[in-house]
Amino acid sequence: MSRAAYRASHLVVAPLAKAVWRPTVTGTEKVPRSGGVILASNHLSFIDSFAIPIVAPRPVSFLAKSDYFTGTGLGGAVRRGFFETIEAIPVDRHSSRAAQESLDSALEVLKRGRAFGIYPEGTRSRDGRLYKGRTGVAWLALTADVPVVPVGLVGTDQVQPVGSSFPRPAKVRVAFGDPISPEPYREMPAGKARRLLTDAVMDAIAELTGQERADGHNELPPESTGAAVGI
Repeated sequence: MSRAAYRASHLVVAPLAKAVWRPTVTGTEKVPRSGGVILASNHLSFIDSFAIPIVAPRPVSFLAKSDYFTGTGLGGAVRRGFFETIEAIPVDRHSSRAAQESLDSALEVLKRGRAFGIYPEGTRSRDGRLYKGRTGVAWLALTADVPVVPVGLVGTDQVQPVGSSFPRPAKVRVAFGDPISPEPYREMPAGKARRLLTDAVMDAIAELTGQERADGHNELPPESTGAAVGI
């Protein structure tokens, strides 16, 4: 999609969404306006992948469940249209190679100098706590040599609570934090570098949201199988 098309869709969707969600947005000046960058956020609701692109100062591509591109009816058409507009990347999270396919797709986005959004927790938190980050975010930052901007979302779980079908009005806060460079971690052993950089990202997200921390990783709900697309 061209930047002109993105701006046109943004002019239509963003004002409507902002009127419904009334977001408070801070730190947009901390997002680099050009070059590859990772926006790493906590994950509370399906609506998160709408909220960030709507307020971010540049286009952001996210991974999205392939199911979101195949829905039927009006709701399915709206979701499909939105994710296609922001150039979301469909991923079959039931695939045995979902995690690697996700990393490969994200790396291509970053190599083209674009912004890529990721949820290091892997899947949305169903109890409101912030879970331990998976190291895909650090692998991407180190491999593509791009900064990570932490993003803190508050209130999106009230827009579309777990189990609900439609969004509702609620106050949302989106905070962009200081970019985290992969450079200080580059000389460390690979495994240690990925873990420490990921932990630094999660610490920054926690500072932005004030969420209670969970000790372990978040897992897909029992009814789901396959790797989490949040890598």
